[in-house]
Amino acid sequence: MSKSFDELVTVMERLRAPGGCPWDREQTYASLSQYLLEEAYETFDAIQEADKTGDITHLREELGDLLLQVIFHSTIGKERGEFNIDEVCDGISQKLVLRHPHVFGDEKLEGAEDVLRNWDKLKADERAASGKEPKRLESILDEVPVHFPGLLEALKVTSKAAKVGFDWESADQVFRKIDEEINEIHSAISTDERVKVEEEIGDLLFSVVNLARKLEVEPETALKRTNRKFRERFKYIEDKVSDRGEKLASVGLDELDRLWDESKSETGGSAMLTAR
Repeated sequence: MSKSFDELVTVMERLRAPGGCPWDREQTYASLSQYLLEEAYETFDAIQEADKTGDITHLREELGDLLLQVIFHSTIGKERGEFNIDEVCDGISQKLVLRHPHVFGDEKLEGAEDVLRNWDKLKADERAASGKEPKRLESILDEVPVHFPGLLEALKVTSKAAKVGFDWESADQVFRKIDEEINEIHSAISTDERVKVEEEIGDLLFSVVNLARKLEVEPETALKRTNRKFRERFKYIEDKVSDRGEKLASVGLDELDRLWDESKSETGGSAMLTAR
């Protein structure tokens, strides 16, 4: 390992040792799980910022925080005699070599799709060769964790279904499905069936995720970018209204819409939605 990596491991072990930090010593795999998730999301956000601005300062910092979670869990594993950071690194290194025979071996794969198909085959072969009892799944969709965020879960389950042929042939077919779902939402609204409205909204979102998948767009990334864009444009409106010494709630909708349109030219990017 590198000197800096080894130093990080040493620091973490010191924090967990007698006379170290009381909080760090109390942590377990389970108690750290929420922090691991938070750091992953913060790293995701830092990637979007770096992609937009070119500034990687936050990305470097957040990757460090994410790495700390791996070191933290590995330190606990070492204390319990279950695994250590070297075994974690060795395991992933071996996996990468085995699953890239077109790089480390003689196999010939032409494109990314071939690589992905071979990756799935190699995973299945590894499970069979390991002698481990395979997970008993009632559905191939059971491989997708139910605790995934909604957009990611929708993307993963539909990708699984698509691999066995259950999929639309084209994006145009998904567009028609989206139109169908919008009409069903209108119908549910007209009858004021709140449960039905919620169901149809879910169906619409699910269809949009499928459209993103067919167009090879990662929906979580796309939505996060739109959220960031909305934040910037709404902040522009807030600043303009504040500069005039007014309260946001006292400004009429027409003026808010005008400022929204103005913000689009100031902040750049394509039109998104109205301020309503």
